[in-house]
Amino acid sequence: MTGERSAGGYTAGATAHGSSASPVARMRWRHLVLGIVCMVMIANLQYGWTLFVLPLHRAHGWTVASIQVSFAIFVALETWPTPIVGWIVDSLGPKWGPRAMMSVGGALVALGWIVEGFSASLAALYLGGALTGLGGGAVYATAVGNATKWFKDRRGLAVGLTAAGFGAGAALTIIPIRLVLATDGVTAAFFWVGLIQGAVILAAAQFVRAPYPGEAPAVSQVRVRQSARSSSTFEMLGAPVFWVLYLLFLLMAAGGLMAAANLAMIARSYGVAETTILLGATALSVGLIFANVMNGAARPLFGWVADHIGHSTTMTIAFGLGALAYLLMTLAGHDPWSFVLLAGVIFLCWGEIFSLFPAMCTDLFGQKYATTNLSCLYTSKGAAGFLVPLGSLLVAHTHEWGSVLLLAAVFNIVAVLLVLLVLRPAEARHHAADQALASGDPAIESGMRVGGIGGSSRFG
Repeated sequence: MTGERSAGGYTAGATAHGSSASPVARMRWRHLVLGIVCMVMIANLQYGWTLFVLPLHRAHGWTVASIQVSFAIFVALETWPTPIVGWIVDSLGPKWGPRAMMSVGGALVALGWIVEGFSASLAALYLGGALTGLGGGAVYATAVGNATKWFKDRRGLAVGLTAAGFGAGAALTIIPIRLVLATDGVTAAFFWVGLIQGAVILAAAQFVRAPYPGEAPAVSQVRVRQSARSSSTFEMLGAPVFWVLYLLFLLMAAGGLMAAANLAMIARSYGVAETTILLGATALSVGLIFANVMNGAARPLFGWVADHIGHSTTMTIAFGLGALAYLLMTLAGHDPWSFVLLAGVIFLCWGEIFSLFPAMCTDLFGQKYATTNLSCLYTSKGAAGFLVPLGSLLVAHTHEWGSVLLLAAVFNIVAVLLVLLVLRPAEARHHAADQALASGDPAIESGMRVGGIGGSSRFG
């Protein structure tokens, strides 16, 4: 792990290497941009999906709830296998790991959407969802892991920019996809968009790699606490603070995924989907574009804020604002411009989880095993994905889309309480134990021997 260790076990001081003019500094920004490009190419897999739900329903007569099972499968397989993805990337090394994994991901992304486009049965649709999930997860985990390794000094910002590609990338293609759906149908839209996305990922992947040992610029000034050592995945899984992060990610991901998968249906239920509001574009089109832009902007914005005021404080602010936005949507979403504005605010306050959680996880557990460790955390999004069809079932029971928004608001409120009452104390205990371990405290070392798995008992 690069950087200096202070007496307290944390990096501190001023930048040591890698000024903005150095070759290494320029190189890391090039690799960051390549990762962002790949993330843009997988954005439609999640944020463009809502455009395909009703066309699939009309083309095949499948129920919306059964179609959304494909989305749940996508989310599950985008996340749950990523610890294996991370292990492969870290095992193959900095040169071949990212390149090989992103290449495989690009091929699966293209194949998955082509399969979904030509699906004549729900089983085929679900197979396509599985393939795109595996491909998207390979790209996502590799790109985020790479960002944390190259940018220790600006980890929140770098992860935020990378995740912004995934959050905002769909904004570029919403109107083209709607036009293709309207003129050529759902099969053509899946085929051509999927083919282009996969090809771009495959090309960009050939130039991506992680830093070699000691290559990433070493830093000595960070405003947030960072662990002085890198914890293995087994050590991380034995730390209570990891499971607090996992639960928080699950809650926040669930609410946002419900909104992302059902935003078009919410707009139609509120009677604003086809209302023309700007240059011939409907409230739904403008709302989707604005939501994706804000979703993307949230990630570097809140990542930058967290780099300055800390992750838990930033989470409290964002989660609280998100709860308010969900509640306001139930009250004012029937007005076209209010729908657009509140859709943007909802995704602004949701998108930040994809920068805050990876950055905080790496600050807690170090960068050596970052890709694998972040992938384990990311599996919580897979569990959250299975709550998306439950949202459709809830609407079928209540006959009101506002019930889904209220459920998401409750998730946010619970998350705020967990941050304040559980995460902050757990984080403080973790850092205190890490600091004692770095200083050679015999009590901590004894506790680790008793605990068996490195550090499993040191956070109790």
